[in-house]
Amino acid sequence: MTAPYRGRFAPSPSGPLHAGSMLAALGSWLLARQAGGDWLVRIEDIDPPREVAGAAQAQLDTLAAFGLHHDGAIEYQSRRGHLYQAALERLLADGSAFECHCSRSELAASGGIHRRCVTRRPRPDPAIRLRVADGCSIAFDDAVHGRVAQRVDLEVGDFVLRRSDGLWAYQLAVVVDDADQGITDVVRGADLLDSTPRQLLLQRALGLPTPRHAHLPLLLGADGRKLSKSEAALPVSADAPLATLQMLWDCLGQAPLAGSAAHGATEFLRAAVAGFRLDRVPLRARHVCAAAHNANATCRA
Repeated sequence: MTAPYRGRFAPSPSGPLHAGSMLAALGSWLLARQAGGDWLVRIEDIDPPREVAGAAQAQLDTLAAFGLHHDGAIEYQSRRGHLYQAALERLLADGSAFECHCSRSELAASGGIHRRCVTRRPRPDPAIRLRVADGCSIAFDDAVHGRVAQRVDLEVGDFVLRRSDGLWAYQLAVVVDDADQGITDVVRGADLLDSTPRQLLLQRALGLPTPRHAHLPLLLGADGRKLSKSEAALPVSADAPLATLQMLWDCLGQAPLAGSAAHGATEFLRAAVAGFRLDRVPLRARHVCAAAHNANATCRA
């Protein structure tokens, strides 16, 4: 029996939501609503040095202003450390994970890829890494990009689960959270496409289910760089949600909606749920011309 559709949007509170974040939020929300499923919101606040005070609440307010309402309670990763610790202890107990005393500078000669410990100086605060076997190749089918494969041992190496500063690594937290929340479909930006094989490897090591994946196109600024919350790139404004939704719809490669969708954000979203087609989503990154809060903002390949 197939589990009911359960999607999520999981921003990090490192700044206001920009157009790229909103594209991921909109795409994941549309697919969840189209499937008649739940759409959860999870705040990924496990990296305090990168967090901005008040950013999480501002992000939630922006989602609400755009009509992207979530189901259930909002989860915060900062409150879920006991789940990550339990998973880490399982991996350490069965030998899938190990303490690593290597520094970044010591791994520079191998391009930062860890295949064996090279340090001779134990440190009081070792990182914990997942052991990646030689020849480890992970492949999966992405709903947008098709078949994706990665030689994890050569391209990534043994990767960090808990950092030397004691903070949890994204890869472990997201895998544990998705399983705990029963997420069936992960819809997010293509910048995380190469992280997915690591997450699949962790899911297998922990005996957790693997959700379906769809990675949406990145949005680039005028300088050709990926939009970033930490740089406050193109923050969206709640003052003109319809204009931004229309721009994001275009960035997702969708056909124009009927005229009634131009009457307001609520009408737009209703029509968008009915008309969204995943097979129209482009593979390539899209350039956003002008700021996302500008009614004249456009999107191009």
